[in-house]
Amino acid sequence: MLRGLALLTIFIDHIPRNAPALFTLHNFGFSDAAEIFVLLAGYSSMIAYGGLFRRAGAWKALARIARRCLRIYLFQAGLLIATLIIVRIWMDLTGLTPRFGVAPLLQMGLVPGLLRGLALNALPNYLDILPLYILLLAVFPLVYLGIRRGVWWALVLSGALWLVANVDHQLNLPNAAAVDDGWYFNPFAWQFLFVIGAALALVVRAGDGLLPWRNWAAAAAGAYLGFALLQGGSWADWGLPDLRPLAIEAPDKSHVGPLRLLDILALMYLFLSAPAVARLCRSRRLRSIDACGRHSLEIFAAGCLAALIGRILYRTFDATWPLQIAVNGGGLAVMLGLAHLLDTRARHREAGGRVER
Repeated sequence: MLRGLALLTIFIDHIPRNAPALFTLHNFGFSDAAEIFVLLAGYSSMIAYGGLFRRAGAWKALARIARRCLRIYLFQAGLLIATLIIVRIWMDLTGLTPRFGVAPLLQMGLVPGLLRGLALNALPNYLDILPLYILLLAVFPLVYLGIRRGVWWALVLSGALWLVANVDHQLNLPNAAAVDDGWYFNPFAWQFLFVIGAALALVVRAGDGLLPWRNWAAAAAGAYLGFALLQGGSWADWGLPDLRPLAIEAPDKSHVGPLRLLDILALMYLFLSAPAVARLCRSRRLRSIDACGRHSLEIFAAGCLAALIGRILYRTFDATWPLQIAVNGGGLAVMLGLAHLLDTRARHREAGGRVER
C-alpha cells in the first residue's frame, strides 16, 4: 500500500507547475516519495530474496536477482527509448525544446545520447531512480550476507558509507547528463535507506507484521515530524505566513541529508508500528492502490510516460486548470486501471495453478 501511494505521488511530483504537487509529501517535511520507494525496495528485497537464500540456496537466489535486475534494466531502456522518441517527435511538431528530462541527451545527439543513456552513463531527470534500484538490488546479496552476520554491524557499515558520501560529494558515479557530473540519487548515500529497509523487514516479521510500538518513540517521531512540517512546509506556495523556526537551507536530497533521513525514519516508524495504519492498508476500498505497489515496475513505467505527456502538454498549452484536471485524472486512472488489470490477471493465473495442482 505504501509503495503504491509512493508511485502515485511520484507521478504527480514529476510534472512541474502541477497544482496537486503542492499537497504531496515533500511539502510537509524534508523527505518525499523517493525515500519511501527506496526504503521499501530494501524491505521487499529482504522479503522476496532473503527467504529464497534460505530455502533454495545461493545459486537460485542469485539467478532470481539477476533476472530481476535484467527486467528492471529492460524497463529502463524501454522508458528511455520511448521518452527520446516522443520528445523528438514533439520538438519536430512544435519547434519547442524541453526544459527538463532528456534535454541533455538530445543535445549530445539522438544516437550518442541514447547509447550513453543505455550504458547508464547519462541519467536524465525523471529516469534516474530505476538505475539506482538496479545497482542496489545487484548488491543485495552482500547486504543480506552482512545482515546475516550481524544486523547492527551491517547498519553501522552502511551508515558510515552514507556519512562519507555526505561529507565528500565527489564519492559518486559519473553522470554526463548532470551539471555536477554525478548521479542525482547518489548510490553511496541512498544505499543506507535500502539497508535500513532490509533490516526493518526482519524486525517487522519478528513482530508479527508491525514494528514494536513504544510511546516514547512515537512521541519523538511525532515531535520531529512536527518540526519538519514547520521547517519544510511550502508556506509561500500555500499563500501562508512563513512559520520556519530556523534559517537553514533545505536538506540535500541527492545525498539523503541527515534531516531527510530522520524525517523518513520517523514517518516510517509511525506507519509500520500503528495497528490502525495496518488495518487501513487492508481496506477493500484501497485495493487498487495496494495493487499499484504489488506491480510496482509496470506502474512506475506507466507513471513515467503519463508524467512525460503531462510535461509536454503543460509546455505546449500552459498549465491551465482544465488541462491539469485532465492530466492528473487521466494519469492516475491509467495507473490504477493498469494495476487492477495486472492484479486480476495474476489472481486468475494463481487460481489456475491451484486447479492444475
